[in-house]
Amino acid sequence: MADFDPKKIEYSLRIEGDYYNQLDIEGFSLMMKNPSYCYKFYWLEAIVNLISEDVTETTFDEIINEMIVNAWYSVLEFHIHLSGIVVGEVKDGLERAVKKLSDISELPANASKLEIKNAIKEHDAELKAEKEQLTNMVPYRALAGFFGKVDETADWESTRRMIAYIERVNKVNILPYTLGSSSKLKKEVYFNPSWIKMIQDNTVSILGWIQFEKVKWLQNNNPEVPGLVYKLAPMDEKMRKLNAVRKLWDAVLEIESVSDVFTDNPIDSKKYDVDHFIPWSFVMNDELWNLMPMDSSLNSSKSNKLPEWEPFFIKFANNQYLLYQMIHDKERPIFHKRFEACYKDNIHSIWANQELYRPGNTIEEFENILEKNMRPVYDSARRQGYELWKIS
Repeated sequence: MADFDPKKIEYSLRIEGDYYNQLDIEGFSLMMKNPSYCYKFYWLEAIVNLISEDVTETTFDEIINEMIVNAWYSVLEFHIHLSGIVVGEVKDGLERAVKKLSDISELPANASKLEIKNAIKEHDAELKAEKEQLTNMVPYRALAGFFGKVDETADWESTRRMIAYIERVNKVNILPYTLGSSSKLKKEVYFNPSWIKMIQDNTVSILGWIQFEKVKWLQNNNPEVPGLVYKLAPMDEKMRKLNAVRKLWDAVLEIESVSDVFTDNPIDSKKYDVDHFIPWSFVMNDELWNLMPMDSSLNSSKSNKLPEWEPFFIKFANNQYLLYQMIHDKERPIFHKRFEACYKDNIHSIWANQELYRPGNTIEEFENILEKNMRPVYDSARRQGYELWKIS
C-alpha cells in the first residue's frame, strides 16, 4: 500500500454509516508520522493485530510481547537494525529486547512464533527493564495526531498527567485507545468499540500501510541491505529457485570433477546441495554467480553464515570459471541450453549478463569481474552483523 489514504477509509466508513461521523480518520493517519524509533511502527502493528483477533482490552506487557515476536525475524534472521547504530551501539529499544531474549533463551533465529512467546514468558523477569523502556513515550506519542482538536496542551513530562489529558481529549475526539491506572507494564489499554469496528473492517489496508511505512524507515536505516521488503517475516523456502541451476551443475558433474570449495574433496553428484556463497537471507536472490555445489553434510552448519573470504573466494571463483567455460563450449551445446534455462530465475544482474558471462573472458578477467561485484556485497553483509562460518 503506497500510502494510508484517509479519504478511501472515510468513503468505506460512510457506506457503513454507523460510526463514520465519530472517528478522526485524519488523526489516525498521523499515528506513524515523524517517528524517532522504529518501535512506533511495531506498536501500532501489534495493536491492529490484537484488535483483529477480537481483543478489546489488553496491557502494555501484552502489546510489547507482540512487538518482540513481530520484530524477531528481521533482527535475528536478517540482521536488520531497527533504528540504526550509533558508535557501535544499537539505538532501538525493541532491537535490544529481541537480542537479549535471543541471548538468554538460545532460541534459533528461525524459531516459531509460539516458541518466541513461550520464551518471553519464561524469561519475563530478565526482560523487564527492556520492556519497560519501550513504554516510556510511544503509547502516548502515537496519539499526538488526535490532540489538535483540543485547546489544551499536552504535558509530556508526566505520565500521570498525560493519562488524564488523554481522557479529556477522548471526550472531545474519540481515541483508538485510552489507558488505565496501573503502573508500568501492567498498565491497561482499552480499545474504543468504534475504532475496533473500523480497524477490523480495514485490517488488510491498515497493515499494508504500516508495512509500507516500516519498510521506508528500515531501508533508510539499513541502506546497504538488499531486498528489505522481504525481510519482515520468516523466510519462505518456496521463494528459492534453484532447479535450473541444479540441472546445470548436474551436467557439469557428469563429465568434470569439481572440488568442494570448503573441503577440496571431489563433489559427489548424488550428495551435494546448491548453496549461496553470500547467504540468501542477505542477498534475497538466487543469482547464478553466487551459487555453488557443496557437500550436503556441510550445508546445515554453514546455514546463513559467511564463509571467510580468504581462502574460499578464489576456490569459489575457480569453480565458477569452470562452469563459465562449459557454458561456452560449442562442442557441448547442452551446457548453454541449460544455462539459458537459468535466465528466468537466476540471471538478472546487469553486470553478470554484460560482463561476467560474455564470451572470451580469461580466468583473470572473469575472477576480477566476480570479485569486483561480490566483494562489496560480502562486506555489506559483514557490516550488517552476519557471522563468519568457522569450519570445524
